[in-house]
Amino acid sequence: MDTPPLAPGLYIVATPIGNLGDITARAADILARCDVIACEDTRVTGKLLNHLGIRKAMRRYDDHASADVRERLLGEMAEKSVVLVSDAGTPLISDPGYRLVREARERGLAVTSLPGPSAMIVALTLAGLPTDRFMFAGFLPSKDKARGDVLAELAATPATLVFYETGPRLVASLTAMEQHLPGRELAVARELTKLHEECRSGTPEELIAHYSAHPPKGEIVLLAGPPPAPAAPAADDVDTQLRAALEHLSPSQAAGQVAKAHGLDRKSLYARAMALKEAP
Repeated sequence: MDTPPLAPGLYIVATPIGNLGDITARAADILARCDVIACEDTRVTGKLLNHLGIRKAMRRYDDHASADVRERLLGEMAEKSVVLVSDAGTPLISDPGYRLVREARERGLAVTSLPGPSAMIVALTLAGLPTDRFMFAGFLPSKDKARGDVLAELAATPATLVFYETGPRLVASLTAMEQHLPGRELAVARELTKLHEECRSGTPEELIAHYSAHPPKGEIVLLAGPPPAPAAPAADDVDTQLRAALEHLSPSQAAGQVAKAHGLDRKSLYARAMALKEAP
């Protein structure tokens, strides 16, 4: 039975980040049936297509693509099926594409996204850091001051931080994290899904020492665990703060203020505030 043609529109297809065996059956099917493939580098995508035994027309589309290139692709989507891929992983995740997707949606063109590999997600599942809340922040700046400014801005974020990094800049980024993210457990995940896959965890000092002695190669995901929880204040300190707050606030308000400042239970603080207020 003949396979029906794909409906016109844009198809966002995730491709392997290393191991070509990670291509999904659905992604391979869409690549085989589409009319046009928009890609960052035709040589890189060409290797994947050769592996799959597929020959397709390819259009280069990257961060430097002009508005004319984007307009041509949008025009083709009205009548043809256009696939968007990145060199590796899920398109738009620190890769070009969001403008193309936005304009396609604005024009009422069909947009379909296929789930698949993402270095960020693979690294999170390997690192052993909390994953209930995380923030992906792309690549850190290459300049020392700008890198420090970004880390200082994110330092209080109560989540695991995820960055992409390059081998030559890894030690500089680890050094900046030592300064701006003190007390955090870090992890370096590199060469994911490839023969020399590595995920190494430790303190900034440990990782700086290791990678200074063993300069890394390949694409890297750099992770920092959430900031350590602040130490709970001693009971005497809590009483002191409650007494000070009670001088101008009601017991309920005083309890709320101290609870918010230290992440403590408001109900128990209210009971303590009442006891302090009634004490002779």
